[in-house]
Amino acid sequence: MPDTALPTEARVLGVSESAARRVAFLIEQEGNPNLMLRLTVSGGGCSGFQYGFSFDETATDEDHVFEKDGTKVVTDDSSLDLLAGATLDYVEDLMGAAFQIKNPNATASCGCGNSFAV
Repeated sequence: MPDTALPTEARVLGVSESAARRVAFLIEQEGNPNLMLRLTVSGGGCSGFQYGFSFDETATDEDHVFEKDGTKVVTDDSSLDLLAGATLDYVEDLMGAAFQIKNPNATASCGCGNSFAV
């Protein structure tokens, strides 16, 4: 039976410099340098899956930690299946500022960019 799992090198989450700077700023505001940004994917949203963001101090054996410029982003194994090859970015424009996920696995997304379909 063929192995359908993604190659290990494809199971990565990129973090842009802009996202790393913003996460570092938010962690500094929280006053706890041990915090990491936790990025999750769960069922829901208008397109089927939705992204979730929170702070966490710990990573479990089921987690994957990605680091950019000293800032850590953690995601669980199941979420990484849907995030593999994606990049976390932070974008500021005239409409506002927000984290964005550039996810090559998404076949469709909602207008707000917080949910997606595969």
